[in-house]
Amino acid sequence: MDDPNRLPVRELISEDRIQARVTELARQVSADHAGKELLAVGILKGSWVFLADLVRQLTVPVVIDFMTVSSYGETTETSGVVKIVTDLKCPIEKRHVLVVDDILDTGLTMKYLLGSLRLRGPESLKVCVLLDKPARRKVDIKPDYVGFEVPDRFVVGYGVDFAERYRHLPYIGFVEESDGSDK
Repeated sequence: MDDPNRLPVRELISEDRIQARVTELARQVSADHAGKELLAVGILKGSWVFLADLVRQLTVPVVIDFMTVSSYGETTETSGVVKIVTDLKCPIEKRHVLVVDDILDTGLTMKYLLGSLRLRGPESLKVCVLLDKPARRKVDIKPDYVGFEVPDRFVVGYGVDFAERYRHLPYIGFVEESDGSDK
C-alpha cells in the first residue's frame, strides 16, 4: 500500500449519523442491561472514541476496562495470529460484560477473544461493534449490537486507523489507494 500519510480519504458515514447511531445503541444496551452493572471492555486502540461516546450515554451503572489485542500490525490485512498485548485489570467472573470494538472484519480476533473471556466465567458476554464488515467474515460470529454495516473497503476515522493514522477524523471514511499513475 502507498504511504499512509498521503492517501486521500472519502467520507462514508458522517459524524452526525455516527452520533445518532451511538445514541440508539446506548439506549438498546441500557434496556438490555436494566438493573445490572455492566463491565464495558474496550478493545484498544480502535474502540476508544466509540467507547467514550457510548458509555457516556448509558443509563446503567458501568465499569470500564481495556484490552489490547493485535492481529494487524501496520498492514490492511489481518495476520491471522492473535495476541493479547494488554489484559484486563478487572475480574469478569459473574459479571455482565460488553466487549466494545471498532470493527468486526474476519471475526478471527473476536472469536479468539470471546473464547478467552468465556473461560473466565462472565454472567453474560455480548459484543458491540461500531462497524461490521460481513463480506470478509471467515468464522461464524455475529455481534449483538452493530453501529453500521460497511462494504469491503479499508475504513478509517472515529478511532479506526491505518498505520496509526486517521483515528482523529470525526467521520468514517475509506482510504483511496493510488492506481500508481501518479508515480
